[in-house]
Amino acid sequence: MRTLIFNIFSYSTTFLYIISCLICSLIPGRKALMGALKRYTKVMVWGMRQIGGMDIDVRGKEHIPATGPVIIASKHQSYGDGFVIFSQFEDLSFVTGDHLEKYWGLKRILSKMNAVVIDSCGGSDSQSKMAAQTEAVRSEGRRLLIFPEGHLSRIGTHHRYRKGVWHLQQDFDCPVIPVANTLGQRWNQTDWAKFTGKAVVEFMEPIQPGLDKDTFMALLQDRIESQSIALLDLDNPGALNVADIGREEENHVARAKRLAREEKAG
Repeated sequence: MRTLIFNIFSYSTTFLYIISCLICSLIPGRKALMGALKRYTKVMVWGMRQIGGMDIDVRGKEHIPATGPVIIASKHQSYGDGFVIFSQFEDLSFVTGDHLEKYWGLKRILSKMNAVVIDSCGGSDSQSKMAAQTEAVRSEGRRLLIFPEGHLSRIGTHHRYRKGVWHLQQDFDCPVIPVANTLGQRWNQTDWAKFTGKAVVEFMEPIQPGLDKDTFMALLQDRIESQSIALLDLDNPGALNVADIGREEENHVARAKRLAREEKAG
């Protein structure tokens, strides 16, 4: 019953705020739209806690610089990740896959809020597009959220980390803050079922510019994955299948596009 009530709340709240954000997108500037989005994420986090029974613990905010650009690189297990992280900032831009543009009204909202929309499956075309779209974000010194795996990962598992986050750091010349989380135990990917219990979102020590690509990617993945596993609540696993812990997976869409690129290249 709790799952049913939360999902009704989630869908109805999202629909109402899409309408609100579309209206705000007609107002010049970004302030009205970003204010509506901030309220939306706070309402959703309230619902996750009070209706969904998710005991969300946000840790490590002291690692976020008070001013200046910074890249937030987070584990991505459900839409709840975005709600919790977005609610912690006044003005946050983010990198998202082009799959969101298929939903009614979202393409206009994403464009207005200066979201960086790329092919979720990566590739050189995505890197070029991301570099061009992040120019406005960089010039205004805003914070940028990216999910390095490029896809929602089933709780306990991970996808191959995309190297776009390293290219972003090269462009921005700013710290990258790894974010571990266990929200997937309570809200796994886009599953209907929700589970009560502890969920942690932890901002970790920043990775400073200057590392080569391979060193940076290995360090980022190790920090995010190791801490996300360490934070798992094994006494109340929720959606977690313990046998999945540490397993690497590949999204079927990503696999198809990767094979197509490899075939074209060789």
